[in-house]
Amino acid sequence: MGNLIIIDGRVSQEMLKNIKKLNLNVVPTIKCIGVPEPISYHPDIVIHPINHNTLVIAPNVFDYYEEKLWGMGIKMIRGETELGKNYPDHVAYNVGRVGNLAIHNLKYTDEILKYFLKKENIEFIHVNQGYTKCSMMIVDTNAGITADYPMYKKLRDIGIDMLLINPGHVDLEGYPYGFIGGASGNLSQEDIILSGRLDKHPDKDKIFKFLKRYKKRVIYLSNEKIIDIGTIISLYSQ
Repeated sequence: MGNLIIIDGRVSQEMLKNIKKLNLNVVPTIKCIGVPEPISYHPDIVIHPINHNTLVIAPNVFDYYEEKLWGMGIKMIRGETELGKNYPDHVAYNVGRVGNLAIHNLKYTDEILKYFLKKENIEFIHVNQGYTKCSMMIVDTNAGITADYPMYKKLRDIGIDMLLINPGHVDLEGYPYGFIGGASGNLSQEDIILSGRLDKHPDKDKIFKFLKRYKKRVIYLSNEKIIDIGTIISLYSQ
């Protein structure tokens, strides 16, 4: 199990308490000034994990994470794209990953991030969506869940097992709704972590059936309704 997680610095005390119970070290995010307020603390806006101990980080907040993660055996690479207020000026690092694929609107992907993904022999898949990490819950090396139909279709067509769900039903203050990917994270090969409950989600049964098929265990960080907190990033420090 990953022993370190990066999570939105505004999450509730209930969530923090439940994280501590899992014996995980927490690195809370800092506000990224310059991006829209509701997503200004979202890890997946400013950080992209190349693997479990290498991060590409937006220059806006690089110094904070360099100080926080120093001495933990995590390699940190400064991205070149300074993030900004308007779409697509803040999606450069929000790249969806499943297996050895990186899914993104490649017009907006940070060039340094692309370089390091290529070095890992990651294949790029272009879609029109810029928020691909937020939009997709990673279930397995060949499986994911999304409410984004074009992304669902593109990935299904190349052989990824995708579950399409209804958009909405995930809260994100300041926006009509958030995304399922932003409300989840992968703690280990077996464990998927969710920010809250799916009780009121119309596709709840479909989602749990899909997760069960892949033998996933679900860990809830709260008993509240599921919210988009910009992905829970899990790392292995040394």
